[in-house]
Amino acid sequence: MGSAMFSGLDLLATAVVVLDRSLAIVHMNPAAETLFALSLRNLRGQPFAALFADGALHAGRLAQALADTRGFVDPDLVLARPGRDALHLNCVVTPVDAPEAALLIEFRHIEQQLRIEREAQRVTQLEANRELIRNLAHEIRNPLGGLRGSAQLLERELDRADLREYTQVIIKEADRLQALMDRLLTPNRPPLDDVVNIHEVCERVRSLILAEFPRGIRIERDYDSSLPELRGDREQLIQAVLNIVRNAAQALLAEPRAPDEEGVIELRTRVARQVTLAKARHKLALELQVIDNGPGISAAIRDRIFYPLVSGREGGSGLGLTLTQTYVQHHGGVIEVESQPGRTAFRMVLPLP
Repeated sequence: MGSAMFSGLDLLATAVVVLDRSLAIVHMNPAAETLFALSLRNLRGQPFAALFADGALHAGRLAQALADTRGFVDPDLVLARPGRDALHLNCVVTPVDAPEAALLIEFRHIEQQLRIEREAQRVTQLEANRELIRNLAHEIRNPLGGLRGSAQLLERELDRADLREYTQVIIKEADRLQALMDRLLTPNRPPLDDVVNIHEVCERVRSLILAEFPRGIRIERDYDSSLPELRGDREQLIQAVLNIVRNAAQALLAEPRAPDEEGVIELRTRVARQVTLAKARHKLALELQVIDNGPGISAAIRDRIFYPLVSGREGGSGLGLTLTQTYVQHHGGVIEVESQPGRTAFRMVLPLP
């Protein structure tokens, strides 16, 4: 195992530590440095087990694996670190036959692994739902057009205004359903590849929301000015963020509040480092959070909030967040939500070049 192999390990999304026969650190890839918040430069040659408060136990297990030339898997490993929070990890130890390396240890943060699995499951389920909705929408559009046309023909034959009111109801409801079908059948076009400043996107959304809801809402900004620009589709990103912020504003205004109490929405941007998005590792990513102090998302729909036609608001179409997730996926990113009464946070993570 030489420098070429070490270079290959550096490209992996999971954290990897390589030990020699004395169980000292030979190499750590960037993901491992991020996981343990330690630098290879400072650790090379040090006993790996000494990094942890209960290192003797782990040193014994590692020595046994080396002596037996048989690896092991620990799906729920807890590594206690002096002065820091313990790490809950999935660990795979594999003996290797190389002059300068004896054990290869792969770590994956359990919460990160669960999040990746949940995201993959959600994407699969959403695609199946979208396909079902598209098929239903196609089946509905044709009879809907015939219904509207028949109502128009009938209206021409009626000479009483009170009767024409009924045909107008049919026509208007047909138009409303047609608009819904059009949204369900929104073309799944790939995003444009433009240079986009995420703060310009946020400011555009902020101005639109304040114009739509001039009272009762305050929008705070907490921007990371060091964020580089990303490549993507400006209009899709505006719509994605707008759908989230508009939902938050509507939830805030629907909640009874004291006359001097405002609903607050915060737009927060940060740089995220060494993140896994769609099973790919990225050195840099953009993290945008939309946080509000509203009533929160009902537990009954929280796990299905991105599904088509699922809405927590009476009269809502349940399409806004579905489109938001579609646009985020178009940009190679992920979106997730944490919600409880008094605090709902949507977190959007997009890869940076």
